[in-house]
Amino acid sequence: MRVAHVTGTGATDAAEQSVESLMRNRFRRGDRDALGELYDEHAQAVYRYALRVTGNWAEAEDVVSSTFLEAWRSRERLNPDGDGLRPWLLGIATNIMRRNARTRRSREIALARVPERGSIPDFADDLVTHLADTEQLRAAHAALARLRRRDREVFTLVVWAGLDYAAAAEALGVAVGTVRSRLSRARTRLRELTEAESRATRTRDTRAETRATRTRDTRAGTERPPAAGNRAPAATTATTTPDKPLPGRTPVAPLLTQENHG
Repeated sequence: MRVAHVTGTGATDAAEQSVESLMRNRFRRGDRDALGELYDEHAQAVYRYALRVTGNWAEAEDVVSSTFLEAWRSRERLNPDGDGLRPWLLGIATNIMRRNARTRRSREIALARVPERGSIPDFADDLVTHLADTEQLRAAHAALARLRRRDREVFTLVVWAGLDYAAAAEALGVAVGTVRSRLSRARTRLRELTEAESRATRTRDTRAETRATRTRDTRAGTERPPAAGNRAPAATTATTTPDKPLPGRTPVAPLLTQENHG
């Protein structure tokens, strides 16, 4: 009987595949402990992915909860063969965010038909502004929103969630070649958008500097003293003889020193 000995990296890969296979089988059978272990291992990755896609931490938390709930409900459809479960979970999260986006668009269309009766402030937006990277996240989200949905999903899975091409293909249910072409198209489009934004920023800065220079020149012109030949004649001040009162007025000094002899 011949026994194969696997050493080094091969042994490590075999052990990891065995662990993942065991986790898949436990999860498919409805092992609740396996659900808890799966959550502990992948919840943060799903949350980071959802936060970057949605740009809203509250919505990202909802996506995480919905993802694991959906995974538990559909556990029997999980393929028993495969590597890690992260691509499967991120694929579920992607589908949930698709549904949320469609629902949000439908709601916005419906609300647009309702007459305005004032707005109620959303205090959640104030809390989001306290995040250190809110502005960067908003800018990135705005740029990604200008991509096609399929290209955007591939970009976020590969670049932000860190999946390789094969894992992203598994998450989206497409071929690896499709992932490559969509990612290339997304990167090209984002590069074009970035360059356009840079040009627009430089134009705005140049215009602002021009306006500031004109303002400084205008202020300097108004504060400069007039030329000698253009000076206005000095105003003459009327003087009154101290001991001669103005008509109809009583001198002040006599009133202060006048005695009452009366």
